[in-house]
Amino acid sequence: MKASWTAGSARLALVAAALWMAAGCTTIAADAVNSTTGAVSDAINNRNVKAHAVSSIKTLSINRVAVMPLIEAAPGGAEPLAPGAAEAVSAELYSQVAVAGGWDPIAEQDVAAAMQKMPPTTLANLDENALLLGHEMSADGVIYGTVERYKERVGMDYSAASPASVAFSLKFVDLKSKQVVWTAKFAKSQAALSQNLFDLANFVQRSGRWVRAHEIALEGVKEAVANLHGDLNLTQNVKRFETGTYGEIKSGQQRYNTGPQGIY
Repeated sequence: MKASWTAGSARLALVAAALWMAAGCTTIAADAVNSTTGAVSDAINNRNVKAHAVSSIKTLSINRVAVMPLIEAAPGGAEPLAPGAAEAVSAELYSQVAVAGGWDPIAEQDVAAAMQKMPPTTLANLDENALLLGHEMSADGVIYGTVERYKERVGMDYSAASPASVAFSLKFVDLKSKQVVWTAKFAKSQAALSQNLFDLANFVQRSGRWVRAHEIALEGVKEAVANLHGDLNLTQNVKRFETGTYGEIKSGQQRYNTGPQGIY
């Protein structure tokens, strides 16, 4: 009797263990499927920007935006960036912010003039300088970041020996709360169609040619700015033109004109 009970208990234990292992395997399999599905979805929809915004971003009121020039930040031991990398990505970033609408980008030359009076921007003081620039420009927010990789293609349009590759990171800081409310990372190296079937749309659009680094950078900047633009609470189709200096703006003496009648 005792032996029979022991055998029965052993069988129950084995069944329980099998069920537990099956449940664990199911969970692992589900996680793997979800992860793969997400990766495939990103590939099909050509999403190379990984962005994150805090929930409070929708409550912000953003009009004046400053684009701070990006800085080079190649990881230790990595290949040096191509000359002019940070300047190229910064120019694309300002261009996309300028055409997005709904916010008022501060002129590049005004940002450059303000930064001449600031300490040189490094990785150590990047966040600090972004806040300082925003304060000097009376901005509601500042877009800034780093370029980690900018490799130009080696070869011609249809016979590249090495493809172009770009990686950069962006942040958006809200001047009122002084908090970074949005971040984005972009990294892409062009691959042949045989290596990435999900890139068919880009392959057709580019006529099967190997692109330059600035074209990949533009692709990433467009996607990143569109993501940020969609997250922010913007006053659409309204332009504000300041007739005063930045000093007058900070002191509250500026005049705004938003239409034929104007608001003063």
